[in-house]
Amino acid sequence: MKTIKFLFISLLFIGFTNCKDKAEVTETEVTEPVISTFYFIRHGEKDRSNPDNLDPELNQDGLGRAIRWERIFSEVELDDIYSTDYDRTMMTVAPISVNRDLVVQTYSPSTVNVDEFKEMYLGKNVLVVGHSNTTPDFANKILGEDKYPQMDDYDNSSLYIVRIVDGVATSMQLKMD
Repeated sequence: MKTIKFLFISLLFIGFTNCKDKAEVTETEVTEPVISTFYFIRHGEKDRSNPDNLDPELNQDGLGRAIRWERIFSEVELDDIYSTDYDRTMMTVAPISVNRDLVVQTYSPSTVNVDEFKEMYLGKNVLVVGHSNTTPDFANKILGEDKYPQMDDYDNSSLYIVRIVDGVATSMQLKMD
């Protein structure tokens, strides 16, 4: 009878020990979600006085918009900033990069590898400045669907936010005026 009691108590002890171990494993498997956030804007209003100039600077309204973008992004944690290599895009992002002490990386919309870009910025926040055709296109590629059409040539106030949480992408478009 003592042997049976000993076996029963031993089995109970082993059972409780195994349950405790499983509970600890379950608790350690809980991880924080991996969140990547991509912000896409178009350059500010450009100087349209010379229609033959393919690389115009910003006009006064565009310079004002660049300052407003800086105010908006001053509240956003950014790990990196990208811009096409045009005067108007670089001028748009200059106040943000100066405020953050971040060097602006240039990119070519036609050659950027979207999968590598997403992987490189896994769990990070990135601002990308482009043009009326490249901004929504890049947002669509990061999002993985054809959601946003080309912007109107006078739309300098749209902000596209694509957030990827554990591989699931969502997006929104906002207007800043």
